[in-house]
Amino acid sequence: MNLQSYLDRVGFEGKPRADLDTLTRLHRGHVENIPYENFDVQFARPLTRDPAASFEKLVVRRRGGWCYEMNGLLGWALDEIGFKVTRMAGGVMRVMRGDAAIGNHLILRVDLDQPYLADVGFGDGLVEPMPLKAGTMHQRHFAFALEEFEPGWWRFQDAAQSGATSFDFQLAPASPALLDERCAFLQTSPESGFVLNAVAQRHLPDGRFAMMRGKVLTFTGAGATTREIGSAREYVETLCSIFALDLPEAAALWPKIEARHRVLFEAG
Repeated sequence: MNLQSYLDRVGFEGKPRADLDTLTRLHRGHVENIPYENFDVQFARPLTRDPAASFEKLVVRRRGGWCYEMNGLLGWALDEIGFKVTRMAGGVMRVMRGDAAIGNHLILRVDLDQPYLADVGFGDGLVEPMPLKAGTMHQRHFAFALEEFEPGWWRFQDAAQSGATSFDFQLAPASPALLDERCAFLQTSPESGFVLNAVAQRHLPDGRFAMMRGKVLTFTGAGATTREIGSAREYVETLCSIFALDLPEAAALWPKIEARHRVLFEAG
Protein backbone atom coordinates (compact mmCIF):
# COMPACT_ATOMS: atom_id res chain seq x y z
CA MET A 1 0.00 0.00 0.00
CA ASN A 2 1.48 3.28 -1.13
CA LEU A 3 -0.02 6.64 -0.25
CA GLN A 4 1.27 8.37 -3.38
CA SER A 5 -0.46 5.78 -5.56
CA TYR A 6 -3.76 6.57 -3.82
CA LEU A 7 -3.16 10.32 -4.22
CA ASP A 8 -2.53 9.80 -7.93
CA ARG A 9 -5.69 7.69 -8.23
CA VAL A 10 -7.88 10.48 -6.84
CA GLY A 11 -6.07 13.26 -8.70
CA PHE A 12 -4.57 14.93 -5.63
CA GLU A 13 -1.69 17.30 -6.39
CA GLY A 14 0.75 18.73 -3.89
CA LYS A 15 1.77 17.68 -0.41
CA PRO A 16 -1.10 16.38 1.75
CA ARG A 17 -1.47 17.81 5.23
CA ALA A 18 -3.85 17.05 8.06
CA ASP A 19 -6.06 20.07 7.35
CA LEU A 20 -9.49 20.83 5.91
CA ASP A 21 -8.18 21.74 2.46
CA THR A 22 -6.52 18.34 2.04
CA LEU A 23 -9.56 16.50 3.43
CA THR A 24 -11.89 18.37 1.06
CA ARG A 25 -9.75 17.77 -2.02
CA LEU A 26 -9.25 14.10 -1.19
CA HIS A 27 -12.97 13.59 -0.62
CA ARG A 28 -13.94 15.34 -3.84
CA GLY A 29 -11.26 13.59 -5.86
CA HIS A 30 -12.26 10.19 -4.51
CA VAL A 31 -15.95 10.41 -5.46
CA GLU A 32 -15.11 11.82 -8.90
CA ASN A 33 -12.41 9.29 -9.79
CA ILE A 34 -13.40 6.08 -7.99
CA PRO A 35 -16.95 4.94 -8.77
CA TYR A 36 -19.29 3.39 -6.25
CA GLU A 37 -20.12 -0.12 -7.52
CA ASN A 38 -21.05 -3.60 -6.31
CA PHE A 39 -20.12 -5.84 -9.23
CA ASP A 40 -18.04 -8.23 -7.15
CA VAL A 41 -21.19 -8.93 -5.14
CA GLN A 42 -23.00 -9.62 -8.42
CA PHE A 43 -20.22 -12.03 -9.43
CA ALA A 44 -20.30 -13.68 -5.95
CA ARG A 45 -16.68 -12.72 -5.31
CA PRO A 46 -16.13 -12.46 -1.53
CA LEU A 47 -15.34 -9.00 -0.18
CA THR A 48 -13.78 -7.99 3.15
CA ARG A 49 -13.05 -4.75 4.96
CA ASP A 50 -9.28 -5.28 4.66
CA PRO A 51 -7.81 -1.94 3.48
CA ALA A 52 -5.00 -3.76 1.67
CA ALA A 53 -7.54 -5.66 -0.43
CA SER A 54 -9.42 -2.42 -1.12
CA PHE A 55 -6.17 -0.72 -2.16
CA GLU A 56 -5.34 -3.52 -4.59
CA LYS A 57 -8.83 -3.42 -6.09
CA LEU A 58 -9.58 0.31 -6.17
CA VAL A 59 -6.09 1.71 -6.78
CA VAL A 60 -4.05 -0.99 -8.50
CA ARG A 61 -6.87 -2.53 -10.60
CA ARG A 62 -8.75 0.80 -10.89
CA ARG A 63 -12.10 -0.62 -9.86
CA GLY A 64 -14.70 0.94 -7.61
CA GLY A 65 -16.30 -0.41 -4.47
CA TRP A 66 -18.97 -0.09 -1.81
CA CYS A 67 -18.87 1.67 1.56
CA TYR A 68 -16.66 -0.82 3.40
CA GLU A 69 -14.05 -0.54 0.66
CA MET A 70 -14.46 3.14 -0.27
CA ASN A 71 -14.49 4.59 3.25
CA GLY A 72 -12.07 1.92 4.43
CA LEU A 73 -9.54 3.06 1.84
CA LEU A 74 -10.10 6.76 2.52
CA GLY A 75 -9.78 6.11 6.26
CA TRP A 76 -6.44 4.37 5.71
CA ALA A 77 -5.15 7.28 3.60
CA LEU A 78 -6.25 9.82 6.19
CA ASP A 79 -4.50 7.81 8.93
CA GLU A 80 -1.31 7.79 6.84
CA ILE A 81 -1.44 11.57 6.42
CA GLY A 82 -1.97 12.12 10.14
CA PHE A 83 -5.67 12.87 10.52
CA LYS A 84 -7.62 11.80 13.60
CA VAL A 85 -10.20 9.38 12.15
CA THR A 86 -13.03 7.47 13.84
CA ARG A 87 -14.85 4.69 11.98
CA MET A 88 -18.56 4.76 12.81
CA ALA A 89 -21.45 2.41 12.04
CA GLY A 90 -24.29 3.84 9.99
CA GLY A 91 -27.76 2.41 9.60
CA VAL A 92 -29.12 3.12 6.12
CA MET A 93 -32.91 3.56 6.24
CA ARG A 94 -32.97 2.76 9.96
CA VAL A 95 -36.03 5.01 10.02
CA MET A 96 -37.87 2.13 8.29
CA ARG A 97 -35.78 -0.96 9.08
CA GLY A 98 -35.07 -0.39 12.74
CA ASP A 99 -31.87 -1.31 14.57
CA ALA A 100 -31.23 -4.26 12.25
CA ALA A 101 -29.88 -1.66 9.81
CA ILE A 102 -27.05 -0.55 12.12
CA GLY A 103 -23.70 -1.44 10.60
CA ASN A 104 -24.92 -1.71 7.01
CA HIS A 105 -22.89 1.43 6.27
CA LEU A 106 -19.37 2.51 7.27
CA ILE A 107 -18.77 6.24 7.73
CA LEU A 108 -15.88 8.35 8.99
CA ARG A 109 -15.59 11.11 11.58
CA VAL A 110 -12.56 13.34 11.07
CA ASP A 111 -11.62 15.74 13.89
CA LEU A 112 -10.01 19.05 12.89
CA ASP A 113 -11.10 22.47 14.16
CA GLN A 114 -14.45 20.71 14.58
CA PRO A 115 -15.67 17.19 13.73
CA TYR A 116 -16.51 16.47 10.09
CA LEU A 117 -18.52 13.68 8.50
CA ALA A 118 -16.56 12.13 5.63
CA ASP A 119 -18.37 9.60 3.45
CA VAL A 120 -17.21 8.61 -0.03
CA GLY A 121 -19.12 5.34 0.20
CA PHE A 122 -22.77 6.34 -0.12
CA GLY A 123 -22.78 6.47 -3.90
CA ASP A 124 -25.00 9.49 -4.42
CA GLY A 125 -24.09 11.13 -1.12
CA LEU A 126 -21.62 13.80 -0.11
CA VAL A 127 -19.25 15.41 -2.59
CA GLU A 128 -17.15 16.97 0.20
CA PRO A 129 -16.89 16.50 3.97
CA MET A 130 -19.67 18.05 6.02
CA PRO A 131 -19.36 19.67 9.47
CA LEU A 132 -20.82 17.27 11.98
CA LYS A 133 -23.44 19.62 13.36
CA ALA A 134 -27.14 20.11 12.82
CA GLY A 135 -28.02 21.97 9.66
CA THR A 136 -28.19 21.88 5.88
CA MET A 137 -25.21 22.07 3.56
CA HIS A 138 -25.35 22.77 -0.18
CA GLN A 139 -22.71 21.10 -2.33
CA ARG A 140 -22.88 21.83 -6.05
CA HIS A 141 -26.45 20.98 -7.13
CA PHE A 142 -27.37 19.07 -3.97
CA ALA A 143 -28.52 19.79 -0.42
CA PHE A 144 -27.65 17.50 2.49
CA ALA A 145 -28.79 17.75 6.10
CA LEU A 146 -27.77 16.51 9.55
CA GLU A 147 -29.92 16.44 12.65
CA GLU A 148 -29.55 15.04 16.14
CA PHE A 149 -33.06 13.64 16.31
CA GLU A 150 -32.74 12.05 19.76
CA PRO A 151 -29.96 12.07 22.37
CA GLY A 152 -26.91 10.34 20.95
CA TRP A 153 -28.44 9.63 17.53
CA TRP A 154 -27.73 11.56 14.34
CA ARG A 155 -29.51 11.32 11.00
CA PHE A 156 -27.99 12.18 7.63
CA GLN A 157 -30.58 13.19 5.04
CA ASP A 158 -29.42 12.60 1.49
CA ALA A 159 -30.19 14.94 -1.38
CA ALA A 160 -33.41 14.67 -3.37
CA GLN A 161 -33.71 11.91 -5.99
CA SER A 162 -31.24 9.66 -4.17
CA GLY A 163 -31.33 5.91 -3.85
CA ALA A 164 -31.65 5.85 -0.06
CA THR A 165 -32.97 8.90 1.74
CA SER A 166 -31.12 8.67 5.06
CA PHE A 167 -28.86 6.87 7.46
CA ASP A 168 -28.58 7.07 11.25
CA PHE A 169 -25.42 6.86 13.33
CA GLN A 170 -23.89 7.42 16.75
CA LEU A 171 -20.54 9.07 17.38
CA ALA A 172 -18.94 6.10 19.14
CA PRO A 173 -16.41 3.97 17.24
CA ALA A 174 -18.01 1.09 15.35
CA SER A 175 -17.67 -2.49 16.49
CA PRO A 176 -15.37 -4.21 13.95
CA ALA A 177 -17.25 -7.47 14.53
CA LEU A 178 -20.56 -5.80 13.67
CA LEU A 179 -19.17 -4.27 10.47
CA ASP A 180 -17.68 -7.62 9.45
CA GLU A 181 -21.01 -9.38 10.05
CA ARG A 182 -22.98 -6.79 8.06
CA CYS A 183 -20.42 -6.83 5.26
CA ALA A 184 -20.80 -10.60 4.95
CA PHE A 185 -24.61 -10.50 5.17
CA LEU A 186 -25.08 -7.79 2.56
CA GLN A 187 -23.11 -9.67 -0.08
CA THR A 188 -24.74 -13.07 0.50
CA SER A 189 -28.34 -12.67 1.67
CA PRO A 190 -30.96 -13.15 -1.07
CA GLU A 191 -32.84 -10.24 0.56
CA SER A 192 -29.92 -7.82 0.25
CA GLY A 193 -30.37 -4.97 -2.20
CA PHE A 194 -26.73 -5.43 -3.18
CA VAL A 195 -27.47 -9.00 -4.23
CA LEU A 196 -30.68 -8.06 -6.04
CA ASN A 197 -29.37 -5.00 -7.90
CA ALA A 198 -26.26 -4.20 -9.91
CA VAL A 199 -25.20 -0.69 -8.90
CA ALA A 200 -22.85 1.93 -10.36
CA GLN A 201 -22.73 5.58 -9.25
CA ARG A 202 -20.30 8.41 -9.81
CA HIS A 203 -20.05 12.12 -9.08
CA LEU A 204 -18.77 14.44 -11.79
CA PRO A 205 -18.33 18.24 -11.60
CA ASP A 206 -21.70 18.92 -13.26
CA GLY A 207 -23.76 16.24 -11.47
CA ARG A 208 -23.98 12.54 -10.69
CA PHE A 209 -24.74 9.43 -12.72
CA ALA A 210 -26.42 6.31 -11.37
CA MET A 211 -27.42 2.87 -12.61
CA MET A 212 -28.98 1.13 -9.66
CA ARG A 213 -32.52 0.16 -10.58
CA GLY A 214 -32.71 -2.40 -13.36
CA LYS A 215 -31.35 -1.02 -16.62
CA VAL A 216 -32.10 2.65 -15.96
CA LEU A 217 -29.34 5.26 -16.24
CA THR A 218 -30.05 8.57 -14.53
CA PHE A 219 -28.22 11.87 -14.41
CA THR A 220 -29.00 14.46 -11.72
CA GLY A 221 -27.38 17.85 -11.48
CA ALA A 222 -27.59 20.75 -13.88
CA GLY A 223 -30.79 19.23 -15.21
CA ALA A 224 -31.97 15.65 -15.01
CA THR A 225 -32.19 12.87 -17.58
CA THR A 226 -33.28 9.25 -17.53
CA ARG A 227 -32.91 6.57 -20.19
CA GLU A 228 -32.98 2.80 -20.43
CA ILE A 229 -29.94 0.81 -21.47
CA GLY A 230 -30.89 -1.35 -24.46
CA SER A 231 -28.42 -4.22 -24.55
CA ALA A 232 -25.58 -6.00 -22.79
CA ARG A 233 -23.11 -4.32 -25.12
CA GLU A 234 -24.48 -0.87 -24.33
CA TYR A 235 -24.39 -1.69 -20.63
CA VAL A 236 -20.68 -2.57 -20.76
CA GLU A 237 -19.94 0.52 -22.87
CA THR A 238 -21.80 2.74 -20.39
CA LEU A 239 -19.86 1.31 -17.47
CA CYS A 240 -16.66 2.20 -19.31
CA SER A 241 -17.52 5.62 -20.72
CA ILE A 242 -19.42 7.09 -17.75
CA PHE A 243 -18.30 5.12 -14.70
CA ALA A 244 -14.68 4.44 -15.77
CA LEU A 245 -15.16 0.70 -15.22
CA ASP A 246 -13.57 -1.72 -17.68
CA LEU A 247 -15.80 -4.73 -17.00
CA PRO A 248 -16.57 -6.71 -20.16
CA GLU A 249 -17.64 -9.62 -17.94
CA ALA A 250 -20.63 -7.52 -16.83
CA ALA A 251 -22.32 -8.54 -20.08
CA ALA A 252 -23.04 -11.89 -18.43
CA LEU A 253 -25.21 -10.08 -15.85
CA TRP A 254 -27.55 -8.66 -18.49
CA PRO A 255 -30.29 -11.36 -18.23
CA LYS A 256 -30.42 -10.81 -14.45
CA ILE A 257 -30.52 -7.03 -14.89
CA GLU A 258 -33.36 -7.28 -17.40
CA ALA A 259 -35.29 -9.60 -15.08
CA ARG A 260 -34.82 -7.21 -12.17
CA HIS A 261 -35.97 -4.32 -14.34
CA ARG A 262 -39.22 -6.16 -15.10
CA VAL A 263 -39.83 -6.75 -11.40
CA LEU A 264 -39.19 -3.10 -10.51
CA PHE A 265 -40.89 -1.32 -13.39
CA GLU A 266 -43.08 -3.60 -15.49
CA ALA A 267 -44.55 -5.77 -12.76
CA GLY A 268 -44.96 -2.82 -10.42
